[in-house]
Amino acid sequence: MSTRKIRHALVPLAALLGAALLAGCTSDAPPDAPAGAASGTAGAPGTGRQSKFFDRAEYDRQLALAKESPQGPAGKPWEQMLQPQLVDTTQYKKKGSGGIHLCLSNAGVFNPWRQVGLKNMQAEVGLHKEITDFTVLDAQGKDDKQISDIQELAGQGCDVLIVSPNTTATLTPAVEQACAKVPVIVFDRGVETDCAVTFINPIGGYGYGAVAADFLVGKVKPKGKILALRISPGVDVLETRWSAAKVALDKSGLDVVDVKFTDGDPAKTKAIVTDAITRNGDIDGVWMDSGATSVAAVEAFEDAGKDVPPITGEDQQDFLQVWKEKKLTAIAPSYPTFQWRTPVIAALKILKGEQVPKEWKLPQPTVTQDTLDQYLKPGMPPLHYAMCGCENLPGFPEKWGGKK
Repeated sequence: MSTRKIRHALVPLAALLGAALLAGCTSDAPPDAPAGAASGTAGAPGTGRQSKFFDRAEYDRQLALAKESPQGPAGKPWEQMLQPQLVDTTQYKKKGSGGIHLCLSNAGVFNPWRQVGLKNMQAEVGLHKEITDFTVLDAQGKDDKQISDIQELAGQGCDVLIVSPNTTATLTPAVEQACAKVPVIVFDRGVETDCAVTFINPIGGYGYGAVAADFLVGKVKPKGKILALRISPGVDVLETRWSAAKVALDKSGLDVVDVKFTDGDPAKTKAIVTDAITRNGDIDGVWMDSGATSVAAVEAFEDAGKDVPPITGEDQQDFLQVWKEKKLTAIAPSYPTFQWRTPVIAALKILKGEQVPKEWKLPQPTVTQDTLDQYLKPGMPPLHYAMCGCENLPGFPEKWGGKK
């Protein structure tokens, strides 16, 4: 068997937090509201107007998907699928007995979610000895570089090209051009073309936002004061998370006293929470569109001498640890990093001529009080994501920064 070659063009891991904090964000569209302010409109003083991103049909579809039981092997959510519509791939079946050259055009590793995800993909590749060459190009969060990367990879003899687009509309032409030369798998973030053999992603932002909002509706007293914390406006996944939350909160009778943008900055988050407490006396619940600054929000209540109200977070270890230690009333929706394993599995299926879903919808688990101990992993770093599906992969936990 030939020696496996794994080639990377990666940048050093820089700032772990910031405006690009969310995993699956795209930001082709202009913002709907100035940072740090709600999108106010007559008749909706707290939550403001609905986002231009809101698609009622897709909202309904995602909420319905969340109630479905996935198909696939138990205990392997990265291989499961929700309501799949399978497509034929016999035209892509690899001929001959040579090794497989798999390629990845990655938007970047500019946040902890993407760093955990790439480790998952590298480890999944390592499970399959038939993959003898794995080429990874990192776009460093830049559209122009990723366009160049995709063009380069499409001409390098890749058997399958996996793309996680930096932005949606801007990367669409490059993906379409690559589709004419090589089988393409798009995952995590979408593009405005269906030329890819399969598009892999979890249920989506509406499912995430609704879970978090419904939790608060069930835990906070009627007319209770809700603080909504968002990262930034004009980002599709974040907008759909907020859109779903807005639907639930507008119907609930809860009083959304503030909708503020944090820019993913813990210090700014603490200042916003402190100000909200000062102006409102008490805050009865906190909704967040991601969990990266959830710990900062908790600390702000403690600094103010207040009990931490029901709060939503994400499946980062630091939040799960604080939740456990402080006995919070909390929930953690996820955008699971186990999805980074699925494109490798899909690529091998395609090269065998096996059917794959045209849209491979993965489950999107939520950490609850009942499952907290299952996902809180002692010895893992604070910014590790619990939904990695990596516990059975070679090198865990050390390759993910953990200790046995």
